Amino acid sequence: MNYIWSGIIIFSFVLAIFGSNVLDVLTAGLDGAAQSAEVLFSFAGIMCFWSGILKVAEESGAAGACEKLLSPVIRRLFPKVDDRRNITLNIIANILGMGNAATPAGVKAMTELDKLNGEKPHPSHEMCRFAVMNTASLQVLPTTVIGILTACGSREPFSVVPCIWISSIVSLSVALCAETFLSKRRERSWHT
Repeated sequence: MNYIWSGIIIFSFVLAIFGSNVLDVLTAGLDGAAQSAEVLFSFAGIMCFWSGILKVAEESGAAGACEKLLSPVIRRLFPKVDDRRNITLNIIANILGMGNAATPAGVKAMTELDKLNGEKPHPSHEMCRFAVMNTASLQVLPTTVIGILTACGSREPFSVVPCIWISSIVSLSVALCAETFLSKRRERSWHT
């Protein structure tokens, strides 16, 4: 990937030199860098805010209440797991569209799932399912996307919400079906 980006940059400068547009290319590059820094700082603020909210929810017991609410579904999805707290925190953060704030709970949950996996050289069914659910997560309130759109000056940042609902439901459903099918197929191939 680095070669592709490097090639694009070099190609742009070569065209700029031959087209006598070097100043325009440099100006556009600097403007783009400034805009990306602004978006990055906006995104970092949103991420810090949601990480703090998630920590407060965990410490106050609100996460435990959500865990009880989601436990029938999570228990069915992860029957071999005893402590589902980090799985629940990760799912809640993803449902609320907290983006990277879901990562610490996700890493802890995957570590716990790996301990259950033992010395096996391949990930367990539960590990694969959790990775799929974390990657193709259901987002009910995509707060990070709304925050970024607001920071970039969007007049209607909530207009994307219905599209995000549809795409997240479809992607999660397809991903879980594919994971279940492929896990069963993998188990059959190991037993033969």
